[in-house]
Amino acid sequence: MTVLLSGSLAYDHIMVFPGHFEDHIIPDKIHVLNVSFLVDSLDRLRGGVAGNIAYSLALLGTPCRVVATAGVDFDEYRSALERVGVDTSGIHIIDHERTASAFITTDRADNQITGFYPGAMARARDVSVNEHREDVQLGVISPTDPEAMIRHVREFADAGVPYVFDPGQQIIALSGSALSEGVKSARMLIGNDYEFAMIGDKTGKSRDELIRACETVVVTYGDLGSTIYDNHGQSEFRIPAARATSVVDPTGAGDGYRAGLIHGMLAGLSWEEAGRMGSQAATFVVEVKGTQSHEYTAAEFARRFSESFPEYTDAVRALPDNPAAAG
Repeated sequence: MTVLLSGSLAYDHIMVFPGHFEDHIIPDKIHVLNVSFLVDSLDRLRGGVAGNIAYSLALLGTPCRVVATAGVDFDEYRSALERVGVDTSGIHIIDHERTASAFITTDRADNQITGFYPGAMARARDVSVNEHREDVQLGVISPTDPEAMIRHVREFADAGVPYVFDPGQQIIALSGSALSEGVKSARMLIGNDYEFAMIGDKTGKSRDELIRACETVVVTYGDLGSTIYDNHGQSEFRIPAARATSVVDPTGAGDGYRAGLIHGMLAGLSWEEAGRMGSQAATFVVEVKGTQSHEYTAAEFARRFSESFPEYTDAVRALPDNPAAAG
Protein backbone atom coordinates (compact mmCIF):
# COMPACT_ATOMS: atom_id res chain seq x y z
CA MET A 1 0.00 0.00 0.00
CA THR A 2 1.17 3.49 -0.89
CA VAL A 3 1.15 6.96 0.63
CA LEU A 4 0.02 9.53 -1.96
CA LEU A 5 1.57 12.95 -1.42
CA SER A 6 0.04 16.09 -2.90
CA GLY A 7 2.27 19.12 -2.40
CA SER A 8 5.08 21.27 -3.67
CA LEU A 9 8.30 20.43 -5.45
CA ALA A 10 10.88 23.19 -5.60
CA TYR A 11 14.51 24.12 -5.87
CA ASP A 12 15.88 26.14 -2.95
CA HIS A 13 18.67 28.57 -3.80
CA ILE A 14 20.36 29.33 -0.48
CA MET A 15 22.72 32.32 -0.27
CA VAL A 16 24.61 33.57 2.79
CA PHE A 17 25.45 37.24 3.31
CA PRO A 18 28.39 37.55 5.74
CA GLY A 19 27.10 40.83 7.27
CA HIS A 20 23.84 42.21 8.66
CA PHE A 21 21.05 43.51 6.44
CA GLU A 22 20.23 46.29 8.89
CA ASP A 23 23.66 47.85 8.40
CA HIS A 24 22.87 48.56 4.75
CA ILE A 25 19.27 49.73 4.90
CA ILE A 26 18.52 53.41 5.59
CA PRO A 27 15.11 53.56 7.32
CA ASP A 28 14.03 56.95 5.94
CA LYS A 29 14.90 55.81 2.40
CA ILE A 30 12.98 52.55 2.54
CA HIS A 31 10.47 53.88 -0.02
CA VAL A 32 13.26 54.02 -2.64
CA LEU A 33 15.07 50.87 -1.54
CA ASN A 34 17.83 49.78 -3.90
CA VAL A 35 20.26 47.45 -2.17
CA SER A 36 22.64 44.77 -3.41
CA PHE A 37 24.17 42.18 -1.08
CA LEU A 38 27.37 40.37 -2.06
CA VAL A 39 26.95 36.79 -0.86
CA ASP A 40 29.80 34.39 -0.17
CA SER A 41 28.01 31.08 -0.85
CA LEU A 42 25.27 29.68 -3.05
CA ASP A 43 23.69 26.23 -2.84
CA ARG A 44 20.96 24.89 -5.13
CA LEU A 45 19.09 22.22 -3.20
CA ARG A 46 16.06 20.03 -3.77
CA GLY A 47 13.04 21.03 -1.70
CA GLY A 48 9.29 21.42 -1.55
CA VAL A 49 7.16 19.81 1.14
CA ALA A 50 5.91 16.83 -0.90
CA GLY A 51 9.42 16.05 -2.11
CA ASN A 52 10.88 16.37 1.38
CA ILE A 53 8.33 14.08 3.04
CA ALA A 54 8.52 11.55 0.22
CA TYR A 55 12.32 11.41 0.40
CA SER A 56 12.33 10.56 4.13
CA LEU A 57 9.41 8.14 3.77
CA ALA A 58 11.38 6.26 1.12
CA LEU A 59 14.45 6.10 3.38
CA LEU A 60 12.23 4.53 6.03
CA GLY A 61 10.96 1.97 3.52
CA THR A 62 7.41 3.29 3.12
CA PRO A 63 6.14 3.12 -0.48
CA CYS A 64 5.05 6.58 -1.60
CA ARG A 65 3.96 8.41 -4.74
CA VAL A 66 4.11 12.15 -5.35
CA VAL A 67 1.35 13.98 -7.25
CA ALA A 68 2.62 17.42 -8.23
CA THR A 69 3.75 19.59 -11.11
CA ALA A 70 7.34 20.35 -12.04
CA GLY A 71 9.19 22.07 -14.85
CA VAL A 72 11.51 21.12 -17.67
CA ASP A 73 14.49 21.37 -15.30
CA PHE A 74 13.25 18.49 -13.11
CA ASP A 75 15.29 15.55 -14.47
CA GLU A 76 18.02 15.62 -11.82
CA TYR A 77 15.46 15.98 -9.02
CA ARG A 78 13.38 13.08 -10.39
CA SER A 79 16.45 10.84 -10.53
CA ALA A 80 17.30 11.62 -6.89
CA LEU A 81 13.79 10.71 -5.73
CA GLU A 82 13.69 7.52 -7.77
CA ARG A 83 17.12 6.50 -6.47
CA VAL A 84 15.70 6.15 -2.94
CA GLY A 85 12.49 4.50 -4.14
CA VAL A 86 9.92 7.30 -4.54
CA ASP A 87 7.28 6.67 -7.21
CA THR A 88 7.38 9.75 -9.46
CA SER A 89 4.71 8.60 -11.91
CA GLY A 90 2.28 11.20 -10.55
CA ILE A 91 4.60 14.14 -11.26
CA HIS A 92 3.41 16.10 -14.29
CA ILE A 93 5.99 18.09 -16.26
CA ILE A 94 4.76 21.47 -17.50
CA ASP A 95 6.25 22.39 -20.87
CA HIS A 96 8.06 25.71 -21.15
CA GLU A 97 8.04 26.19 -17.38
CA ARG A 98 10.61 25.79 -14.62
CA THR A 99 10.15 24.01 -11.34
CA ALA A 100 9.10 26.30 -8.50
CA SER A 101 12.11 28.03 -6.97
CA ALA A 102 12.88 29.85 -3.74
CA PHE A 103 15.74 32.34 -3.55
CA ILE A 104 16.76 32.80 0.07
CA THR A 105 19.46 35.14 1.36
CA THR A 106 20.37 34.83 5.04
CA ASP A 107 22.52 37.25 7.03
CA ARG A 108 24.68 36.66 10.11
CA ALA A 109 21.70 37.21 12.43
CA ASP A 110 19.64 34.57 10.55
CA ASN A 111 17.39 37.25 9.06
CA GLN A 112 16.14 36.18 5.66
CA ILE A 113 15.05 37.85 2.43
CA THR A 114 13.18 35.41 0.20
CA GLY A 115 11.78 35.52 -3.27
CA PHE A 116 9.56 32.67 -4.50
CA TYR A 117 8.76 31.86 -8.11
CA PRO A 118 5.87 29.34 -8.31
CA GLY A 119 6.62 28.32 -11.88
CA ALA A 120 5.09 24.94 -12.67
CA MET A 121 3.48 24.74 -9.22
CA ALA A 122 0.80 27.17 -10.39
CA ARG A 123 -0.53 24.39 -12.63
CA ALA A 124 -1.01 21.89 -9.81
CA ARG A 125 -4.71 22.79 -9.74
CA ASP A 126 -5.05 21.07 -13.13
CA VAL A 127 -3.91 17.71 -11.73
CA SER A 128 -6.32 15.25 -10.10
CA VAL A 129 -5.27 12.73 -7.47
CA ASN A 130 -7.99 10.34 -8.66
CA GLU A 131 -5.92 8.89 -11.49
CA HIS A 132 -3.10 8.09 -9.04
CA ARG A 133 -5.09 6.48 -6.18
CA GLU A 134 -4.37 2.83 -6.98
CA ASP A 135 -3.21 0.97 -3.85
CA VAL A 136 -3.28 4.19 -1.81
CA GLN A 137 -3.60 3.67 1.94
CA LEU A 138 -3.21 7.29 3.01
CA GLY A 139 -3.14 10.70 1.35
CA VAL A 140 -1.13 13.72 2.44
CA ILE A 141 -2.20 17.23 1.41
CA SER A 142 0.63 19.68 2.03
CA PRO A 143 1.32 23.24 0.81
CA THR A 144 1.09 23.81 -2.94
CA ASP A 145 -1.19 25.87 -5.18
CA PRO A 146 -4.22 26.68 -2.95
CA GLU A 147 -6.75 25.65 -5.60
CA ALA A 148 -4.99 22.29 -5.90
CA MET A 149 -5.18 21.78 -2.14
CA ILE A 150 -8.94 22.43 -2.13
CA ARG A 151 -9.45 20.13 -5.11
CA HIS A 152 -7.47 17.29 -3.57
CA VAL A 153 -9.25 17.59 -0.21
CA ARG A 154 -12.55 17.07 -2.01
CA GLU A 155 -11.25 14.24 -4.18
CA PHE A 156 -9.85 12.30 -1.23
CA ALA A 157 -13.01 12.90 0.81
CA ASP A 158 -15.33 11.83 -2.03
CA ALA A 159 -13.27 8.68 -2.59
CA GLY A 160 -13.18 7.80 1.11
CA VAL A 161 -9.36 7.96 1.24
CA PRO A 162 -8.08 8.99 4.68
CA TYR A 163 -5.68 11.90 4.47
CA VAL A 164 -3.34 14.06 6.51
CA PHE A 165 -4.10 17.78 6.22
CA ASP A 166 -0.94 19.87 6.50
CA PRO A 167 -1.76 23.38 5.19
CA GLY A 168 1.45 24.97 6.52
CA GLN A 169 2.72 27.95 4.55
CA GLN A 170 -0.52 28.21 2.57
CA ILE A 171 -2.72 28.92 5.59
CA ILE A 172 -2.50 32.60 4.67
CA ALA A 173 -3.70 31.92 1.11
CA LEU A 174 -6.56 29.58 2.06
CA SER A 175 -9.93 30.93 3.18
CA GLY A 176 -11.40 30.05 6.54
CA SER A 177 -14.04 27.90 4.86
CA ALA A 178 -11.39 26.02 2.84
CA LEU A 179 -9.38 25.34 5.98
CA SER A 180 -12.50 24.15 7.82
CA GLU A 181 -13.33 21.82 4.93
CA GLY A 182 -9.82 20.39 4.97
CA VAL A 183 -9.93 19.80 8.72
CA LYS A 184 -13.44 18.33 8.75
CA SER A 185 -12.67 15.38 6.46
CA ALA A 186 -9.08 14.76 7.56
CA ARG A 187 -7.77 11.67 9.33
CA MET A 188 -5.05 13.87 10.83
CA LEU A 189 -4.38 17.60 11.12
CA ILE A 190 -0.75 18.62 11.65
CA GLY A 191 1.08 21.91 12.06
CA ASN A 192 3.30 23.88 14.36
CA ASP A 193 2.04 25.94 17.29
CA TYR A 194 1.97 29.20 15.32
CA GLU A 195 0.20 27.61 12.38
CA PHE A 196 -2.52 26.30 14.69
CA ALA A 197 -3.07 29.83 15.97
CA MET A 198 -3.43 31.06 12.38
CA ILE A 199 -5.90 28.26 11.52
CA GLY A 200 -7.91 29.19 14.60
CA ASP A 201 -8.00 32.86 13.60
CA LYS A 202 -9.10 32.12 10.04
CA THR A 203 -11.71 29.48 10.91
CA GLY A 204 -13.01 31.14 14.07
CA LYS A 205 -12.38 27.93 16.02
CA SER A 206 -10.66 27.73 19.37
CA ARG A 207 -7.69 25.45 19.89
CA ASP A 208 -9.89 22.95 21.73
CA GLU A 209 -12.46 23.03 18.94
CA LEU A 210 -9.76 22.26 16.35
CA ILE A 211 -8.48 19.37 18.45
CA ARG A 212 -11.97 17.92 18.77
CA ALA A 213 -12.75 18.44 15.07
CA CYS A 214 -10.27 15.83 13.82
CA GLU A 215 -9.61 12.22 14.83
CA THR A 216 -5.89 12.92 15.34
CA VAL A 217 -4.22 16.30 15.76
CA VAL A 218 -0.47 16.87 15.96
CA VAL A 219 1.07 20.12 17.16
CA THR A 220 4.83 20.53 16.82
CA TYR A 221 7.06 22.80 18.90
CA GLY A 222 10.47 22.55 17.22
CA ASP A 223 13.20 21.42 19.61
CA LEU A 224 10.60 21.26 22.41
CA GLY A 225 9.01 18.21 20.81
CA SER A 226 5.36 17.70 19.87
CA THR A 227 1.95 16.79 21.25
CA ILE A 228 -0.36 14.23 19.66
CA TYR A 229 -4.08 14.38 20.44
CA ASP A 230 -6.04 11.27 19.47
CA ASN A 231 -9.67 10.22 19.46
CA HIS A 232 -10.89 13.80 19.02
CA GLY A 233 -8.81 15.06 21.91
CA GLN A 234 -9.69 12.39 24.44
CA SER A 235 -6.09 11.12 24.56
CA GLU A 236 -2.96 13.26 24.73
CA PHE A 237 0.66 12.18 24.20
CA ARG A 238 3.68 14.42 24.85
CA ILE A 239 6.54 13.50 22.52
CA PRO A 240 10.08 14.69 23.28
CA ALA A 241 12.49 15.79 20.58
CA ALA A 242 15.45 13.57 19.77
CA ARG A 243 18.87 15.13 20.26
CA ALA A 244 20.80 15.88 17.08
CA THR A 245 24.56 15.37 16.94
CA SER A 246 24.75 18.93 15.57
CA VAL A 247 22.33 21.41 14.04
CA VAL A 248 23.62 22.50 10.64
CA ASP A 249 20.35 23.59 9.01
CA PRO A 250 16.93 23.33 10.71
CA THR A 251 15.05 23.75 7.41
CA GLY A 252 12.87 20.73 6.65
CA ALA A 253 12.94 19.21 10.14
CA GLY A 254 9.15 19.29 10.24
CA ASP A 255 8.93 17.36 6.98
CA GLY A 256 11.27 14.72 8.37
CA TYR A 257 9.10 14.50 11.48
CA ARG A 258 5.99 13.99 9.36
CA ALA A 259 7.64 11.15 7.45
CA GLY A 260 8.66 9.34 10.62
CA LEU A 261 5.25 9.85 12.23
CA ILE A 262 3.38 8.61 9.16
CA HIS A 263 5.67 5.60 8.83
CA GLY A 264 5.09 4.67 12.46
CA MET A 265 1.33 5.17 12.20
CA LEU A 266 1.04 2.94 9.14
CA ALA A 267 3.24 0.32 10.81
CA GLY A 268 0.66 0.07 13.60
CA LEU A 269 2.87 1.57 16.31
CA SER A 270 1.45 3.36 19.32
CA TRP A 271 1.41 7.15 19.20
CA GLU A 272 4.22 7.24 21.77
CA GLU A 273 6.32 5.14 19.39
CA ALA A 274 5.25 6.78 16.12
CA GLY A 275 5.81 10.25 17.53
CA ARG A 276 9.30 9.36 18.67
CA MET A 277 10.01 7.90 15.25
CA GLY A 278 9.07 11.29 13.84
CA SER A 279 11.39 13.03 16.31
CA GLN A 280 14.29 10.82 15.30
CA ALA A 281 13.65 11.24 11.57
CA ALA A 282 13.76 15.01 12.04
CA THR A 283 17.26 14.92 13.54
CA PHE A 284 18.79 13.41 10.40
CA VAL A 285 17.49 16.38 8.40
CA VAL A 286 18.93 19.11 10.63
CA GLU A 287 22.38 17.53 10.78
CA VAL A 288 23.14 18.38 7.13
CA LYS A 289 22.58 21.32 4.80
CA GLY A 290 19.47 20.87 2.72
CA THR A 291 16.18 19.09 3.21
CA GLN A 292 17.08 15.99 1.15
CA SER A 293 20.81 15.63 1.78
CA HIS A 294 20.57 13.09 4.60
CA GLU A 295 20.88 9.33 4.08
CA TYR A 296 20.59 6.37 6.42
CA THR A 297 19.88 2.65 6.37
CA ALA A 298 17.32 0.89 8.55
CA ALA A 299 20.15 -0.28 10.81
CA GLU A 300 21.50 3.25 11.20
CA PHE A 301 18.07 4.64 12.00
CA ALA A 302 17.39 1.87 14.51
CA ARG A 303 20.70 2.48 16.27
CA ARG A 304 20.11 6.21 16.62
CA PHE A 305 16.50 5.65 17.70
CA SER A 306 17.57 3.17 20.39
CA GLU A 307 20.13 5.65 21.69
CA SER A 308 17.55 8.44 21.84
CA PHE A 309 14.68 6.36 23.24
CA PRO A 310 16.10 3.15 24.76
CA GLU A 311 12.78 2.27 26.39
CA TYR A 312 11.15 2.11 22.92
CA THR A 313 13.78 0.02 21.10
CA ASP A 314 11.23 -2.61 20.05
CA ALA A 315 9.48 -0.04 17.85
CA VAL A 316 12.26 -0.17 15.25
CA ARG A 317 13.09 -3.86 15.24
CA ALA A 318 10.84 -4.47 12.22
CA LEU A 319 11.97 -1.42 10.22
CA PRO A 320 12.37 -2.64 6.61
CA ASP A 321 15.79 -2.13 5.07
CA ASN A 322 16.04 0.09 2.00
CA PRO A 323 19.29 -0.75 0.15
CA ALA A 324 18.95 2.40 -1.97
CA ALA A 325 19.26 4.51 1.18
CA ALA A 326 22.88 3.49 1.55
CA GLY A 327 23.71 5.66 -1.44
